[in-house]
Amino acid sequence: MKLKTFKLSLFLCCAILLTGITSACGIQQDVVIGTQTYTETKILAEMYKALIEDKTNVSVDIIPDLASSSIVINSMKRNDIQMSTLYTGEIFNNHFPISETKDRAKVLEEAKAGFDKYFHFTWLDPLGFENTYAFTVRKDLADSKGYQKISDVKKDMASMKLGVDTTWLEREADGYPAFSKAYGINFGQVFPMEISLVYSAVANRQVDIVLAYSTDSRLKAYQLQTLKDDKQFFPPYDASPVIRTDILQKHPEIKDAIAPLIGHIDADTMISLNYQVDIEKKSEREVAIAYLKEKGLIKS
Repeated sequence: MKLKTFKLSLFLCCAILLTGITSACGIQQDVVIGTQTYTETKILAEMYKALIEDKTNVSVDIIPDLASSSIVINSMKRNDIQMSTLYTGEIFNNHFPISETKDRAKVLEEAKAGFDKYFHFTWLDPLGFENTYAFTVRKDLADSKGYQKISDVKKDMASMKLGVDTTWLEREADGYPAFSKAYGINFGQVFPMEISLVYSAVANRQVDIVLAYSTDSRLKAYQLQTLKDDKQFFPPYDASPVIRTDILQKHPEIKDAIAPLIGHIDADTMISLNYQVDIEKKSEREVAIAYLKEKGLIKS
């Protein structure tokens, strides 16, 4: 882990140094977008870049694979990068005081106000999807049992096998004990495993239900169905573009350029886009450009 972190830090330093060198040569990028390691943030960054460069005179570069949201935020604070995609549930990571709420509108409001006040970031409205924990079953099981929401499985819980991320079992605020208390659900057997294994485990009938991520491409690959969190147990993690406020003051046209994305990318769309990269092995840029063209947002 230390080696991986060192390599990522070295990559970021090299990328920033390169930006400085190109600036000296008169090739300065007006905006640098940072992404986390997972696919959807890279696809979205390519969309931002394509729209901004198509609709404005602002030049854009992308630095991918920043190890965590905290590295993204600190890089934005230092002005190493100026823009990224973040998720509203980020407010629960002790950046600033917040109220105890899981209401989506309230969490969004606190993300906007807190990151404006404490970081001078402009948190834009959500893109239309959230990437959060989601209980997931095979589609054929959901159809035969009529499972649509988490509460629906309570009647069968004693005979069900749960596959779950090892760390989630021990988390106090939103882990298994708190979930069981909120829903009154205790599964017959629980199998801890790496998060990357839960998808194949449920698809291969080794377990009946798993805790997955709501926009993971493997939901489509394995024909899995997520169940609605009808008691709103998990905090909302709505995806939004976030930009340094000083950059928006200098280039207000950036907000207008990416505005067509706001509220228009739902979870099914994001799963499909992730699938094209993760499973079909297309590049993030190829997928982003194809989507923008399909929606008539760019011509070339």
